[in-house]
Amino acid sequence: MATLAERTAILQPTGMTPLLTTAQLQALYGVSNWTVNEWVKAGCPVEPTSFRGRRFSAEAVRAWMAAQQPAAA
Repeated sequence: MATLAERTAILQPTGMTPLLTTAQLQALYGVSNWTVNEWVKAGCPVEPTSFRGRRFSAEAVRAWMAAQQPAAA
């Protein structure tokens, strides 16, 4: 199985980015399933799929998290 960096490099020429499973997002940020569920309730972007389960764009989640940070004074 390719790493996230390898998958990103493979998809880069197509303009696509790999989607992460909940478990992969948990591992990327070192958080629990409960935390990911709370993020989703708070508006964390979830990519639509034609199957059961959620997928996340690492870039969209990163941007969402940056927007959640309070503005520096």
